[in-house]
Amino acid sequence: MFSGLLLALSFPRFGNPGVAWIALAPLIVAVTGQARAGASLPRLFRLGAAAGVFYFCGTLYWLANVMAIHGHLHIAVAGLLAFGLALYLSVFVGLFAVVLGVATRRRGAAAVWLAPLFWVATEWLRAWLGADFPWVLLGSSQTGVLPIVQFASLTGVYGISALVVLVSSAAAALALGTDRRTVIRAAVTAITLVTIATWGAWRLGRSPLTSSGTPVRVGLLQGNVPQEAKSDPAYRDAITDRYVSLSRDAIGAGAELVIWPEASTPFYFDIESNLAAPVRRLAAESRVPFVIGTDEFERGRNGSPDRYYNTAVLVGATGQTMANYRKIRLVPFGEYVPFKKLLFFVGPLIEAVSDFSAGTTPTIFDAGGRKFSVAICYEAVYAGMARAFVESGSQLLTTITNDAWFGRSSAAFQHFDQAALRAVEQGRYLVRAANTGFSGAVDPYGRVLAKSALFETTSLTVDVRLLTDRTLYSRIGDAVAYAGLIVSALVLIRRRRG
Repeated sequence: MFSGLLLALSFPRFGNPGVAWIALAPLIVAVTGQARAGASLPRLFRLGAAAGVFYFCGTLYWLANVMAIHGHLHIAVAGLLAFGLALYLSVFVGLFAVVLGVATRRRGAAAVWLAPLFWVATEWLRAWLGADFPWVLLGSSQTGVLPIVQFASLTGVYGISALVVLVSSAAAALALGTDRRTVIRAAVTAITLVTIATWGAWRLGRSPLTSSGTPVRVGLLQGNVPQEAKSDPAYRDAITDRYVSLSRDAIGAGAELVIWPEASTPFYFDIESNLAAPVRRLAAESRVPFVIGTDEFERGRNGSPDRYYNTAVLVGATGQTMANYRKIRLVPFGEYVPFKKLLFFVGPLIEAVSDFSAGTTPTIFDAGGRKFSVAICYEAVYAGMARAFVESGSQLLTTITNDAWFGRSSAAFQHFDQAALRAVEQGRYLVRAANTGFSGAVDPYGRVLAKSALFETTSLTVDVRLLTDRTLYSRIGDAVAYAGLIVSALVLIRRRRG
């Protein structure tokens, strides 16, 4: 449980990234000691899961408030659902404890040095299988520690997670015994950490990507529209007028591309042409392309149901729609409700949540030769999605989001940091337009170039660059996680055979 509390305190808004480096040490010590004493695998699983419950309750507490306010659930039911998700996610921490315990039975206390690989294996499973929820991966706690976060350009977020856990492993190993081999390994860990931080500081000092590529000035709009107003027809014209006015401010400041947040139009942009006309007219008059976040409606054919998509639309400098991107990664309980039949008791939530369909193609927008991608909201936490966009030719990462759901909770802070990490991983500038904040820009080294305040109405104009060079991580992907999966599988297979 102590490890769970430390893990939760590793993330913003209330935590500190320094805590992450020792967060798993208590759990590693406990699992190793119990495994050497002959504890059963269920016992080890419960140790890990208990830490996981505290970890995810502490970082995802805001979900209860979101479901209560916007899903119209009783706060007790919303809290129960949020706790249920924390329980589910804790399974992966329990699995980490089991694999570590199995390895300890074979290798003794030396197994603690394999903990980084076991941890990233379970993080990868959480992100891509079963839970499909890569929120607050341990490596993302270090986004603001710039010398360390440069390591993401080589290994991605999983490499940083492994590095962080390695320090916990060293602390745990020293707590379990200080024989000569352990001291040497701990010293090597310290040297590795210092080497990576030194290299990261050197990389930051050089920053070659900030002087290469093609410069472009981007306008980022933050309309600060209350969530309840977005669906109220009485506010429709005022919302549109606000965004058109902010767009004029951005264009007046020299913006060559203007980006509106997710679902910013209170109408279907490509269907209700009379309501979209002011935006198209402004784009044509100014000869500036726009990215518009909107919902998209598609009539069903041959008896099939109608479909709704969360969409980004590229309006060209002629005022015409040039392309659109349909969100691929949908938010559970936000854009669809999984297991509806099992969750019959949350009827108000099911009724409140729009039943969106998922897109299938990671579209690259081309605005006069400027090639860029748009991740919509939750998609920004997926390292693999940003990599897929860059592989397809994206020279600039953009993300549009509506974080009004989060209020002033930790979620808005966590979301911005996780998006910022994508810039370092891919060696791209990243710009972000959010309805209520945080909007801003991050350079390819993770430095925040501009950032709005929460709940302010503003237009940010930022200078970024279109880049084509690719990082090592962009080329090799999640090799660290795959190594962890292989080693974990081998440990479990050997136990089964033994």
